[in-house]
Formats: sequence, C-alpha cells, structure tokens
Amino acid sequence: MTAEDITVHDPEAYELAMVCARTADSEHGLEVLVLDVGDTLGVAGYFVILHAGNRRLVRTLADRIEERARERCGRSPLRVEGAGEQQWVLVDYGDVVVHIFLDEIRRFYEIERLYTDAPRVAWADDAGLQPPEA
Repeated sequence: MTAEDITVHDPEAYELAMVCARTADSEHGLEVLVLDVGDTLGVAGYFVILHAGNRRLVRTLADRIEERARERCGRSPLRVEGAGEQQWVLVDYGDVVVHIFLDEIRRFYEIERLYTDAPRVAWADDAGLQPPEA
C-alpha cells in the first residue's frame, strides 16, 4: 500500500496507530497488522492487531504500548480489558483499538477475517508513509 492509497481522516489517530504498531514490533510482537476500520466501523479509525508467544509477553506488550502512547502522543487508553487473563488484551483509545493476542487465541478467533475489506496500512518506519497535512 502506498501513501496515495491511504486517506487519513484523523492524523492524530493515524499517528497513535503508527506508534502502537512500531512499539509492538520493537518489543517482539508478532505479525503486527494495522487495519483502517474507520469506514467499516465508525466507532474506531484503526485496529492494531498482533500476537505474542506467551502470556507474560502479552502483558509486557500492553504495558509498553501504553507507555509509548503516553510519551509520544500524550494519550492514555479509555479502557484496558483482558490484562488479568493475558490471552487477549484490548487496549482501547477510542479512535484506535489495539488487540494483543496470545498466539493460539489469535489463530482461534482470526479477527482479521472479520475485516477483510478494511485496508491494511503500512506502519514500518521505512514505509515512507506520512499523513497528509491537516
């Protein structure tokens, strides 16, 4: 996907999604995926989906994402669900929702299949994507 393929409706949400995805990747999150679900859902702009190989890493990823979002974007989640079970932690910022799965739980639910029509957003630092000027 190129920058021309993406319409960034909310630059702040886009930036938060990028920070969350890059943090997940740098902290050993696996198969990090960013979906633009804004046109599909209306209640959130982006989903960040990833998994980890063990429960401890699921929790660590959630903590690191929260820390980095606060540092870089000045944002704290509206709610966090599933932290106690450490199988599927949902970090909800309202406009961005981060789903951190234990590997087998992600494979079971296959949440990506529910949003096959949602565009995938390139998130890597070297992707060269920048949101358009607001």
